[in-house]
Amino acid sequence: MKILAFTDLHNSEKALDKMREKVLKNNPKIIICSGDFTIFCRNPEPMLKKFNQFGKPFYFTHGNHEDEREVERISKKYSNLHFFHKETCVIDDILFLWYGGQGFSCVDKRFEQFFPTFEKKMKNFEKVVLVTHAPPYKTKLDLIVGEHCGNKSFRQFLMKHCSKIILYICGHLHENFHKSDRIGKCRLVNPGPDGEIIEV
Repeated sequence: MKILAFTDLHNSEKALDKMREKVLKNNPKIIICSGDFTIFCRNPEPMLKKFNQFGKPFYFTHGNHEDEREVERISKKYSNLHFFHKETCVIDDILFLWYGGQGFSCVDKRFEQFFPTFEKKMKNFEKVVLVTHAPPYKTKLDLIVGEHCGNKSFRQFLMKHCSKIILYICGHLHENFHKSDRIGKCRLVNPGPDGEIIEV
């Protein structure tokens, strides 16, 4: 399955134009956003409408710049938009785990409470994709000025299940746009605001 993934667009029309070009050139099956497509959630609907106009199934979660309830409410108005947070969905026999918001906490106890829920769902799948807004701790995606500042709860979950999680999409740290890393079988990607084509 071919995915166009992106993050931290922050209302950039320039990045949006680059994504349109990638959609036309590569014809991805789905588009994934890991949050922060607005600037402090100011008037999110115009951007969500533009995402819907890609004409592709658009799966996304929110970042620290979006209000979960407002984005969920608006997304229900558009047929191509599918919003998820603390949820799972299945696309082409691949299980997707979604956890949005925040970005600045080193530990997320609420995410840890979802370990059993996610693990129960994972039992029936060979391939899993994890999408969070913030990066996991101690990877190339959370390294800022020589220090790791990612989320240790995300890393704990990833390390436990890196044999099944084949792809981890995240963002938040603009300094690490288009960086990738690997833990076990899992490829970790910060696809940047102009997006990357990923095959799974």
